[in-house]
Amino acid sequence: MKIAFASPSLPAAGAVVVFALEGRNFSATGAYLDKLSAGALSRVVATGRFSAKRGEIVELLAPAGIDLSRVLLIGLGKPEALDALGAETLGGNVVARLASSGEEAVTVIVDEVEGVALKPAELAARIAYGALLRSYRFDKYHTKKKPEDKPSLAKLTIGVAQDGAAKKAFQPLEKIAEGVFFTRDLVTEPANIIYPETLAKQAKALEKLGVEVEVLGEAQMRKLCMGALLGVGQGSVRESQLLVMRWNGGKAKDAPVAFIGKGVTFDTGGISIKPAAGMEDMKWDMGGAGTVVGLMKALAGRKAKVNVVGVAGLVENMPSGSAQRPGDVVTSMSGQTIEVLNTDAEGRLVLADALWYTQDRFKPKFMIDLATLTGAIIIALGNEYAGLFSNDDGLVEKLTAAGKATGEQVWRLPLGEAYDKMLESPIADMQNISGDRAAGSITAAQFLQRFVNGVPWAHLDIAAMAWSKKDKPTVPKGGTGYGVRLLDRLVADNYEGK
Repeated sequence: MKIAFASPSLPAAGAVVVFALEGRNFSATGAYLDKLSAGALSRVVATGRFSAKRGEIVELLAPAGIDLSRVLLIGLGKPEALDALGAETLGGNVVARLASSGEEAVTVIVDEVEGVALKPAELAARIAYGALLRSYRFDKYHTKKKPEDKPSLAKLTIGVAQDGAAKKAFQPLEKIAEGVFFTRDLVTEPANIIYPETLAKQAKALEKLGVEVEVLGEAQMRKLCMGALLGVGQGSVRESQLLVMRWNGGKAKDAPVAFIGKGVTFDTGGISIKPAAGMEDMKWDMGGAGTVVGLMKALAGRKAKVNVVGVAGLVENMPSGSAQRPGDVVTSMSGQTIEVLNTDAEGRLVLADALWYTQDRFKPKFMIDLATLTGAIIIALGNEYAGLFSNDDGLVEKLTAAGKATGEQVWRLPLGEAYDKMLESPIADMQNISGDRAAGSITAAQFLQRFVNGVPWAHLDIAAMAWSKKDKPTVPKGGTGYGVRLLDRLVADNYEGK
């Protein structure tokens, strides 16, 4: 969908969106349209079914007195409560309503509204951003599309007095959306298309944006003694990879910030095989890696003034004659030994070596890892928050604030010595699961903490967030791209140019 900005004027035809404040007060353009249509908007409001609460929509088809095919009256709610996230939601709702309506173009008129903290240009940019995020579709494998299944909406124009300023404000947001879309694409692709080597190849495209991309194969990882990561992939015919991306947008001597992703491109569970029902979902067990790749695209696309390292451990976890067995002991890059009690607790093994490699080579300011790590986090938090674990209170505060600002929220859970002791093994330095059903997400995070070597660190368990089975205002069902907006905001608010 093409997005444009222009001076606020009604089109000769097509669909138009105008707004009303809670209490049923029309925006300036809404009042003008009401007059042109001999009070058509007022009559709809008078029925009492529209009070202009945030997100309420009234739709008028071919109102008399004007040549427009459709007018959408959308509630803004209380003006003082309308923030950037609320504006994005409004934009998403417009696209959700009109995408398959038969309308090819829509004009959204953004008038200056007294009491709204956002300036009209920023309000317009945020509405456009939400609309763009919602417009995402993944339909490349549909060979027979019904006409009604194809989105008709091809262009959205935002009419605003400061159209130049709005366009400028939208430009970095558009780059962030491109990163979100890249992540959604990677997560949605089937595992016969996206596997370690092809995911790494996709990331190579970021070199066009100035990202340095390096891919380590199994021979290189063996020299680095990455026995934990390599053990997970040894049952697959697909070679495991370590993807390393660098964006150098800050000062040369500045330590980078680092993001690490779990990239299990398909997870059968290995010898500890998963039940067949629902196993097709395990194509998105690389969601953490997908987020890191999309984040690097977003940061490089908008020329973020910060040095960033993105690392992803890419493996396929398959059962075969060469697969890792329950009871095997592997030696990680850190030198610590791990007794593998369950081969379906594989993501933490991948991250163990990726985390150690990152802190050892790059000496970052902090590390944040993302992983679709545990089903237990879904039981704990549902699909509303990612689980957050950290050894640094300041980093937690920054992540929490970024989550509230973007709608990609996080919830902190505890770490502690008692949980750490649950990982003790009789024959190795640790075991990869506790052997107990209790505190599964916590013990997984506790395991990871053993490989951060004291670096400020946070772990985001995104098992509930990488995929959605229902539409949300700015996130169509399917791969969500969760984490790209969250971490871009973290960087923008706290680390750029500092």
